[in-house]
Amino acid sequence: MHEKKSLTLKEWADQDKPREKLLSQGKKDLSNAELIAILLRTGIQGKTVLDLAKETLAIAGNSLTTLSRLEYSHLRAIPGMADAKIATLMAALEIGWRMQGETSDKEIIINDSQKLFTYMLPLLADLDHEEFWVIHLNNRKKVIARQRIASGGQTATLVDPRLLFRSALENKAVSIMVAHNHPSGSLKPSAEDRSLTKRLDQAGNLLQIKLQEHIIIAPSVNGQPNYYSFHDNGEI
Repeated sequence: MHEKKSLTLKEWADQDKPREKLLSQGKKDLSNAELIAILLRTGIQGKTVLDLAKETLAIAGNSLTTLSRLEYSHLRAIPGMADAKIATLMAALEIGWRMQGETSDKEIIINDSQKLFTYMLPLLADLDHEEFWVIHLNNRKKVIARQRIASGGQTATLVDPRLLFRSALENKAVSIMVAHNHPSGSLKPSAEDRSLTKRLDQAGNLLQIKLQEHIIIAPSVNGQPNYYSFHDNGEI
């Protein structure tokens, strides 16, 4: 009795192959695994590209968000994941994050902490070091510009309030919001975070450029990003 041989991807019907399915039926009909399979292009001996895609998703708990946070070393540990496949996958996931933060012709209004979190998440979510950003707003809280003020280590970054408000004055901002990340995953503000927020609030009042919000962005325990708002917690 002969053991039944499983079909390779090339032997599948065209309508079942991920790439052909996308072209004939549209991208919305594809599963996450099928989309990843298109990026990976080929499987390895004894494993179709779809099997490889499913295995890749599985190590991330079948979460695209978690997958986007995996480092090269994690992906390289998957049998059959060569550098070319890893580079393509990481690039595609990064494009997805950047698209979320990309400005469009439509004006962007940020008037609460949740909107600020959504706006800054693509820039701060996956970093392994701290960065501090300022967002300049007009009198309707429309975004005029955003600027990275400082980039530091894994636990702290130095912020110069003079540089921060100089750029706000140059852009004729009426108010500002600021955001930074905690790569450690902790949302608890440090003593320096609170001291800096107080100094920025005081300087803004003197310059008549109101500090509207300061948020800390960090991944939560389950891999989903979360944030702490100084304004919502009564600290601004």
